[in-house]
Amino acid sequence: MFGADKGTVDAGDSRLNGKKLKIGIVQARFNANITDALASACKSELLALGVAEKNITHVTVPGALEVAVALQAMAEKATFDALIALGCIIRGETYHFELVANESGAAVTRIGLDYQIPIANAVLTTENLAQAVARQDEKGRDAARVAVEMVNLLESI
Repeated sequence: MFGADKGTVDAGDSRLNGKKLKIGIVQARFNANITDALASACKSELLALGVAEKNITHVTVPGALEVAVALQAMAEKATFDALIALGCIIRGETYHFELVANESGAAVTRIGLDYQIPIANAVLTTENLAQAVARQDEKGRDAARVAVEMVNLLESI
């Protein structure tokens, strides 16, 4: 699927054909320096996979816990082939990190299953800012690839 350089895609891989797909992206604004980079990498990869810019809908929400509400609203419209969740939760000194990480992840999964729509979850959960920065571009690209591949997989089943 991916070339020797993890950042390259085999152009002949039909699993990664994004032509004619409509993709919704929900981005949390909390830790915006990270989530903006995630979104930029994600959108660039979607375009590289053939998704037309006009077929990418990108909305923002305050934080990771609000991502699921927007995903659900998009899923209910039934106009998207796949959705992408983008966010960044960095561990702090309190239990809040676990609460937000666990609830966010569970909600994203539940919406995908309830609405039978692929959702690529790129809500980073890291110990510190350096880990988030190290992952922001790769995980943004990965989210785009996962969304496109899962649409194509589900259509083939």
